[in-house]
Amino acid sequence: MAGQSDQLVKPGIGRGLLDVYGDRFLLKLLVRKEIKIRYRGSVLGLMWSYVKPLMQFLIYFIALGIFLNLERGTPNYAIYLFSGIVLVNFFTESLSNATRSIVDNRDLIRKIYLPRELFPVATVWVSAAHFLPQLLVLIGACLFVGWTPSILQIAAAILIFVMVAVLGTGLGLMFGAVNVYFRDSENIVDMIVMVVTWASPVLYVWTMVERVMGEWFWVYMLNPMTVAVEVFHWTFWEPTLKANQPVSDTMPPDLLNFWLPVSMIISVAILFIGQLMFRRLSVHFAQEL
Repeated sequence: MAGQSDQLVKPGIGRGLLDVYGDRFLLKLLVRKEIKIRYRGSVLGLMWSYVKPLMQFLIYFIALGIFLNLERGTPNYAIYLFSGIVLVNFFTESLSNATRSIVDNRDLIRKIYLPRELFPVATVWVSAAHFLPQLLVLIGACLFVGWTPSILQIAAAILIFVMVAVLGTGLGLMFGAVNVYFRDSENIVDMIVMVVTWASPVLYVWTMVERVMGEWFWVYMLNPMTVAVEVFHWTFWEPTLKANQPVSDTMPPDLLNFWLPVSMIISVAILFIGQLMFRRLSVHFAQEL
């Protein structure tokens, strides 16, 4: 009996994200539930994971690549554009859905206790499930134009995926918790999502920003998504360039040896802060919901 009593813990007190790892079965159930609910009554189902980004790509490619003639100055602009879009879509979808995850699951949270972090984390996993088919389309397009990446480039892309997932989870925990108390958080996140595509070198090349910002270009590089998109360009776009398609300065200076570690530190710090905020605010979730 003494051994059993030693294992008792105060209700509502958990280990945060460590409990999510311990409840992997619940996490799988939540991910399946989110996917089923999202495509309930849908004819195309997961095919929307292909349709939406492809439509977004076509709009940007026609408007910017053709009408504004960015394609002429950027070889294989279609690869350049799509490699940035798929990564930014993963981040924005993770952040948007994680912000709404606690409020959307209010009925379940009010009825039973389970690690609250499961809900934002589950939405990030769902976003990853949508990211995979987009990535396969990107790889197929890259192979079609002669993609020859190195092992280092592939490893860097995997690392970036993990970093963006960590960043999305951290911000999702932060805004998801605050959204329970202040629903304005959803509108703030919607504005962030709207800005992210333009605040990162998805539609344009980084040298345009450097020419404008000059010595303040380092401020632009502090954005982890800027670094993430540039590494994706280095992995998927740069290896498709031929000898007769020279592009000077395909990467910002010190991208891998300085800015990538800085972005990883920032992402982990945001995850840590998001977890602290979430644990502090989650105590009264049931009452506020």
